[in-house]
Amino acid sequence: MNSSAAEKPVPSPQIGRSILALLAGMLTAIILSLGTDLGLHAAGLTPALGQPMSDRWLMLATTYRTLYGGIASYIVARLAPNRPLQHALVAGFIGLAVSIFGAVVTWNKGLGPH
Repeated sequence: MNSSAAEKPVPSPQIGRSILALLAGMLTAIILSLGTDLGLHAAGLTPALGQPMSDRWLMLATTYRTLYGGIASYIVARLAPNRPLQHALVAGFIGLAVSIFGAVVTWNKGLGPH
């Protein structure tokens, strides 16, 4: 009997590092985005939470969130154990999926333009 067939494969420690790289990048984007949102609300520059925002403020939010997404992608790629571009693309795909989900959930809530 072959002893190697009875052994279970051990997960590579690189999988854990890949997951941590993705989480670090996503947390960076979330913390920066929410921090900026709350800071602008606290300073009275944007409408209260739950109130519709003007197109001007939505464009500003899109701009800084795009910048934060780039920073997060850099962090993911930098922390990735291998294939940094693939890791950054996976993080971007996850962000896109979450954004689409958020748009679907809030579509008819009157919180912004469609």
